[in-house]
Amino acid sequence: MDLFSSLFSVLVGYALPFLFVLTVVVFFHELGHFLVARWCGVKVDAFSVGFGTELAGFTDRKGTRWRLSAIPLGGYVKFAGDENASSMPDRERIAAMSAEERRSAFVAKPVWQRAAVVAAGPIANFLLAIVIFAFVFAAFGRVVTSPLIEKVQPESAAEQANLQPGDLVLAVDGKPITTFSELQRIVTVSADVPLQLDIDRKGEVLRIEVTPQHREVTDSFGNTQRIGLLGVTRSPKPEDLTVIHYGPLEALAEGARETYFVVERTLGYLGGVLTGRESADQLGGPIRVAQVSGQVATLGFVPLLSLAAVLSVSIGLLNLMPIPMLDGGHLVYYFAEAVRGKPLSERVQDFGFRIGIALVLMLMIFATWNDVLRLTDL
Repeated sequence: MDLFSSLFSVLVGYALPFLFVLTVVVFFHELGHFLVARWCGVKVDAFSVGFGTELAGFTDRKGTRWRLSAIPLGGYVKFAGDENASSMPDRERIAAMSAEERRSAFVAKPVWQRAAVVAAGPIANFLLAIVIFAFVFAAFGRVVTSPLIEKVQPESAAEQANLQPGDLVLAVDGKPITTFSELQRIVTVSADVPLQLDIDRKGEVLRIEVTPQHREVTDSFGNTQRIGLLGVTRSPKPEDLTVIHYGPLEALAEGARETYFVVERTLGYLGGVLTGRESADQLGGPIRVAQVSGQVATLGFVPLLSLAAVLSVSIGLLNLMPIPMLDGGHLVYYFAEAVRGKPLSERVQDFGFRIGIALVLMLMIFATWNDVLRLTDL
């Protein structure tokens, strides 16, 4: 009975939230490919949520097989003329097609249409994130506090820069801010990077340079991450706390800004990894996503929705990486074709796909290894 209870707890606590988040994100990614393909007159052979053996499905009136498959770790849209789910062309099948069949094949479409179909997946991920964030803001609003410093921690970056309790932060590097969370967001991704703070100190506007310190912090779930810290706390006074309510258009604008922030932060972290400023051990794989999904699910459905939005942005960015087999790699091929006036040779494309598969597998193994190391540290 104890074993059964433990398994049930893992299923409900981790597996179901993980599958919910991943299925929503993957479905909309593939739906982007699907809708633009249909708009361009491409025949879609299959739309699958998951890989492997089909568990359930149906065929629509246009001949597309909609599948729910056994391995719920992704999905794909397979176009007429594709060899597999990575959209590698099946040249034997294409050669055997009739003229009418060839007209609806993905590979026979103009390069701009193929590029539009491929780009639609990541774009759908970004749009999904905007809509989710907008829904949360419109339905629940946002609780914010003013960027007023209540306390300065000893031996912190803030103390070294002579920031003082009562200072009101007006801008960071010339960018005006109105909430403490805006200050936090900038600081957390700016470890060891000098920042220029414009502050109001008893009516006098001062400019102070401060460099956030690189620190490891542990959240309430025991997860450790390295971020930049100033060493200041916000004001707890009720008069410094505000609930902002948004109308539909305002919520969409805030959703777009939130999505842009996630993109900016993700690219900033990846850039830090490439330059050696950040450690790659913060990268996570499916185990990490499942763990975080379960933890966030304990906070409620709305935080889980927000996690789905963040993951949607991450998957959109990942797919835009210029690696053959991913959407970004296909776009590189199509760009080369547009410039040359003809596709790259079959040999070059096949070689690129093999390199792409190897790179993706190495990235998956590395991220999963990071996940395992985190689990052993718990």
